[in-house]
Amino acid sequence: MKKTNHLRKLRKAVGKVQDARRFEHTLGVEYTSAALAMRYGGDLENARVAGLLHDCAKCLSDEKMLSICKKNHIPVTEVERKNPFLLHAKVGACLAREKYGVKEPDILNAIRSHTTGRRDMSLLEKIVFVADYIEPGRRHAPRLGEIRKLAFVDIDQALREILRDTLAYLKTSEGDIDPMTEETWRYYSRQGGNLK
Repeated sequence: MKKTNHLRKLRKAVGKVQDARRFEHTLGVEYTSAALAMRYGGDLENARVAGLLHDCAKCLSDEKMLSICKKNHIPVTEVERKNPFLLHAKVGACLAREKYGVKEPDILNAIRSHTTGRRDMSLLEKIVFVADYIEPGRRHAPRLGEIRKLAFVDIDQALREILRDTLAYLKTSEGDIDPMTEETWRYYSRQGGNLK
């Protein structure tokens, strides 16, 4: 009962700071994170909390995110300084800890790494990273149906495919690429063979 109340309160708090579209995405990530946790034997509550809070800083202005980074000594890369919206994962981990009372390091890491990934991710980090990409409200990602199926068969392969597609999209759209995304791709592509 206590866990259910905690999740209900978190859901209500997040719903107050996100617009309807973002909140629908958040609920989709919570749901998908829970499904993946059940599939792979992860901690169900941690997956739901991380899914609920993964975008908790997405509603903040660029200025506010930069200010929170400065105040909390969160490192900001050159790419993030040019594109402050990329900071929402790092700032989200900070808010999860300070505003929403999350103490579990694995949940904080899952929030922090849900956009770029990182080397040697935990199961929970992989779950939230993949769930963010495949949740039911997503419509436009390439090969989405294929990756949704793959996510429930081999989460590591799904992670690699998402990284590959994300980098391919950023290169063709001439968007700035966060070096951490490239580092994560190199790390996981070595583990799973050459996917180019």
